[in-house]
This record gives sequence, C-alpha cells and structure tokens, in this order.
Amino acid sequence: MALDRWIALIFLLMCLVYGYTAFFTMDATLPPFMKRNPIWPSTFPKVLAVLGIIASLFVLLGFEKRSGTDKAPDIDYRRLWDYNIGQAVLLLALMALYAVALRPAGFIASTSLFLILGPLILGERRMLVVAVVALIAAVAVWYLVEGVLGIYLRPLPYFMGT
Repeated sequence: MALDRWIALIFLLMCLVYGYTAFFTMDATLPPFMKRNPIWPSTFPKVLAVLGIIASLFVLLGFEKRSGTDKAPDIDYRRLWDYNIGQAVLLLALMALYAVALRPAGFIASTSLFLILGPLILGERRMLVVAVVALIAAVAVWYLVEGVLGIYLRPLPYFMGT
C-alpha cells in the first residue's frame, strides 16, 4: 500500500476515535437545559469527524487518483529526506511555540508573529505584505472573538496590562 493510503488509514482511525468521543461521550455530561438547544458543544466536532472520515475514505478507496495518463507521482518513502522535512519540522515547532506564547504574549502579538514567521519559513519574501496581512488578520480575528462572540482573549502581553 502506498504511503498516502497508510496516512489516510491512520487519519481514518483518528477520526473514528474523535467521532466516537464527539457522538457518545461529549453529550453525556451536558446539563439538562443544554440538551434542548439545537446546537450543542459537540456539533462542530461531529461535523469534523464525519468530514474527516469521508476524506480519508476518499483517499483510501483511490478516488483522488487521476484517470488517464497524467498520473501524479507517489511519495517515495525511501527518499523521504529529499523532501522539505526541515520546513515541516520548523512549522510544527512554530505551532508549539505559538501555543505556549499565546497567553503570556497576548493574542494579537503571538498570532501576528506566527502569521509572519510561517510564510518566512515556507520561503515568502514579500515581508511587508505578509506583515500587514498578518496584523490585519490577527486584529480582525481578535475583534470577532472578543467583540462579536463575547469571549475574552488577552490582546496584549502581560506587562502591557489587560
């Protein structure tokens, strides 16, 4: 079996566990007044689990393969180090650093820095455009979460106050 199908199989197993959790264990602890709501806290995880199962079955059953002679090359797992593994590892490290820095650095600063350093790792060179877009996106998401949804997110670092 090709590497993409192995990855799809692992993803399918993860989605099945996630779906089981969303469908059977998350709703058991809901208070009685929330059980009459049309949308529960488990609604989005249920949708994600179903979409993940569909996507992984799509790959597992080979529907994503092109018909005809334009066959896309498979990933050669014997030459895995020829791919951009360094960029992937750096992006994973950046994600972990973002998660750790989110609370002490504040949402706007840590999100802006994440959205600036991510494209830099991937090779983007128009840093002024990336910085402006990252700052606008971070402030817009912060405003939507804080102002529209009413969920408090610390926008600034600790030393600048709340």
